[in-house]
Amino acid sequence: MIVIGYTTDIYGRAALEAGIAEAKLRQTSLLVFNSTQGDSYVDAAFAHKTEVHDLEDVLTACGVPFEIEQPVGVYAADALLTVMDRPDAELLVIGIRHRNPVGKLLLGSASQRLLLECAKPVLAVKPAE
Repeated sequence: MIVIGYTTDIYGRAALEAGIAEAKLRQTSLLVFNSTQGDSYVDAAFAHKTEVHDLEDVLTACGVPFEIEQPVGVYAADALLTVMDRPDAELLVIGIRHRNPVGKLLLGSASQRLLLECAKPVLAVKPAE
């Protein structure tokens, strides 16, 4: 199973595209994981009903078996690391921002933590410019 750390922005879409491609290549399923630490109505990265419906349409059209999980009240990095402990999780795909040379020293805290602490491979992708 390919796990995608999904957000509703260009970084989440880049992760989704890369995750779908990996799932097709590996002939496996997808778990699209979209969580929020706080209030799901305020968090712009959390997919709401219409966005989830659109996401399901994209995933159905790609022909890969999928699940969508949307826990509320969890820190994304902690939750994704827990998901990656599942025996069937083989790759984590996350979207990251383009960084200038100074910014490359410090990734976003969630991205950096996932890259450093995940025991399984992590594919970090940037959206096309």
